[in-house]
Amino acid sequence: MVFNNQYSLSINGKMISAGKTFGVVNPATEEVFAEAPDASRTHLDEAVAAAKAAFPAWSGRPIVERKELVAAIGKCLEDNREEFSRLITLEQGKSRAGSDFEIDLSASWCRGVAEYDLPATIIEDSSERTVEVRHTPIGVVGAITPWNVPILIAIWKLAPALLAGNTVVLKPSPFTPLATLKLGELLQDVLPAGVLNVISGGNELGQWMTDHPDIGKVSFTGSTATGKKVMESASKTLKRVTLELGGNDAAIVLPDVDPKAIAPALFWGAFFNSAQVCVAAKRVYIHEDIYDAVAHELVEFAKTVTVGDGAQQGVDLGPVQNRMQFEKVKSLLADSKAQGHRFLMGGEPSGGKGYFIPISIVDNPPENSRVVVEEAFGPVLPLLKFSDIDDVVQRANNTLTGLAGSVWSSDPKKAREIAERLETGTVWINEILFFSPDAPFSGHKQSGLGAEHGMEGLLEFTNTQTITSKKLEAAS
Repeated sequence: MVFNNQYSLSINGKMISAGKTFGVVNPATEEVFAEAPDASRTHLDEAVAAAKAAFPAWSGRPIVERKELVAAIGKCLEDNREEFSRLITLEQGKSRAGSDFEIDLSASWCRGVAEYDLPATIIEDSSERTVEVRHTPIGVVGAITPWNVPILIAIWKLAPALLAGNTVVLKPSPFTPLATLKLGELLQDVLPAGVLNVISGGNELGQWMTDHPDIGKVSFTGSTATGKKVMESASKTLKRVTLELGGNDAAIVLPDVDPKAIAPALFWGAFFNSAQVCVAAKRVYIHEDIYDAVAHELVEFAKTVTVGDGAQQGVDLGPVQNRMQFEKVKSLLADSKAQGHRFLMGGEPSGGKGYFIPISIVDNPPENSRVVVEEAFGPVLPLLKFSDIDDVVQRANNTLTGLAGSVWSSDPKKAREIAERLETGTVWINEILFFSPDAPFSGHKQSGLGAEHGMEGLLEFTNTQTITSKKLEAAS
């Protein structure tokens, strides 16, 4: 299928023109290359009404049929992989290899979620009564997705929400709306009308969604600051919320590792997608005995990585996605320069077109420096020395957030002991950025509420219902 430059809202099985549009910028060129529909409040009301009307029939379908249709979403992604990847690279900036990976993982994720069933548990079956706990869909789910991994995170919300029997109104980030709008268009031929509605617009549209009285749950991925606003708004109608928010994730490297062996995995754990990953390693604590060796190997590996326009062959890392984030990362670099921090590489943003930040590695800055304390969400990585395990665990946990972390060691027992002390929802040992449809993902502290993935994530899209049946012979 060849995609054109016309993008529409998907509401109640129809493609709707919004009238107003907004420009979508290619971060590699800073040029507007497409226009996306700017949904009004009326469009939102229509989308929610369509989802609400479609809910009884959709939730009443046998779950085996819903599972088949969730799997069919993955097939749609596979069938249109080339064009989805092209769109993601244009609007998000990542390399074509990164975009291909996102679509492939999204497709396989749909198949993984489609293997699940909603549990029904008999907790009592006595002579007096039967007590059963079951899980029912909530109704209309509002899904709000970010700009760093637009299709995969949409699938992380859509697949379990639909499988559980909910209908969905999906809003992508205004920075990266196009691939999601195209997905909405294509899925009109897969899903019944109204089951999935895709609308695009600015931050005001997100506020309208969290305020809307007929949306029963909001699933949001984004910054902690915005997540707090989502929670405040949702509280007015006691909406259920799942919030996957920011993190300042620490990696801890013990002195028993082989620096050269771990360098590639550690590098990609920090810089994949130009470090625009909520669970990327954003602070790397390295034992002083091997600090110099690990730092050297990271720099040497980084020299083999090409930064540029993701649409160009041979590029590994693209630009920062948008000007707002670009300016934030530049501010962190400027502050480090002003504080006299030593850069092992990088440190100077590009002066040309595009939101390009070179791979920048900071050599052991002070623990209270901005580059350590703040989540860069861009290709800037501080390396920090430690000598004592208790001290490094305390330093790793000394943050308001707690999304993920990693421990690197040739001693599995010691690594596990450290992992269990980290105050994060996910800890990887000798790897990073591994995700599975079966592995729950959640944030501690101000990194969010609720869980995604696995049975825990699926049940986030349900209400718990207990049915107690008094047996007739007991009643008599």
